Amino acid sequence: MTPTAYTARTECRYDGRSMDKLLALKMFVETVDAKGFSAAARQLGMATSSVTRMIDSLEAELGTVLFNRSTRQVTVSDAGAAYYSRARKILEDVADADATVMDSDDEPSGPLRISVPTAFGRTIIAPKLGALMSRYPRLELDITLTDSIVDLFSERVDLSIRLGSAAPMDGVVSRPVGTFRRRVIASAGYLEQHGEPQTPAELSNHDCLRFNFGNPQQAWTFLSIDGETRVSVNGRFKSNNAEVLRELALAGTGIALLPDWLIDQDIDAGRLVELFENSPAYPDNAKSEISALYLPNHRGSKRVKAFIAFMQEMMSS
Repeated sequence: MTPTAYTARTECRYDGRSMDKLLALKMFVETVDAKGFSAAARQLGMATSSVTRMIDSLEAELGTVLFNRSTRQVTVSDAGAAYYSRARKILEDVADADATVMDSDDEPSGPLRISVPTAFGRTIIAPKLGALMSRYPRLELDITLTDSIVDLFSERVDLSIRLGSAAPMDGVVSRPVGTFRRRVIASAGYLEQHGEPQTPAELSNHDCLRFNFGNPQQAWTFLSIDGETRVSVNGRFKSNNAEVLRELALAGTGIALLPDWLIDQDIDAGRLVELFENSPAYPDNAKSEISALYLPNHRGSKRVKAFIAFMQEMMSS
């Protein structure tokens, strides 16, 4: 799906009932996804009154209530929930038709909106984007850096890059684009002051810099010839940003578990020391995978294929 292309078309009013109805469906779906008229209006860049009037007209035409309204909240009705699934499919088909025409050229062209993890985007992807833009001069990129899980449809994202395994998402295609390894690291200064742990089990006596997964307790799992070892880790600092954890590790604040793409240069330069080299580590429920996610109606998109090939080429070099 190419939501950006679809939006450009639906926000134009042509003479005729069909385009008005299509716009009404767009507003309806946005209101359901945003859970309110005001939020939907902000997403659409329109006045709230315009959205409510269009929904009122749609309800009048259908002769049914699509939303249950109160002074505190707006919720979709049973009839609205049934209508939503059909309306969303219609919008996906229209967007797919737009994407097919836009992708009919020999080379990728047109807009492509991408979501990538913050640190990975800044460190790995951003330095190579110039080469991609030079290769495809008609490609228009809109990249958002976020560590949040993205809803491709409601947030109008064509392609999302994800690190680590996750539960399968309904209606989403996942393509592997690369792998990475996580390393346990610390600065030489920290190890001189606090001692170097010789086994993963000794981490329980150290100040560990933890990625904030939202869980109060965290364990790092280590693989060896003897199998898996789970070690509960604790520390005074945690963050939802890997770059922040790297900075704290460089400052000698503690021991961190970080991806190789972020800290390999620090290890090579001697700024960080890798621990337990013979026991690869990974946090709970995460494997060393890099995936590209997109909606099924993007299977034939030259733009999506071009970016996936770019990622695969970059991660294999």
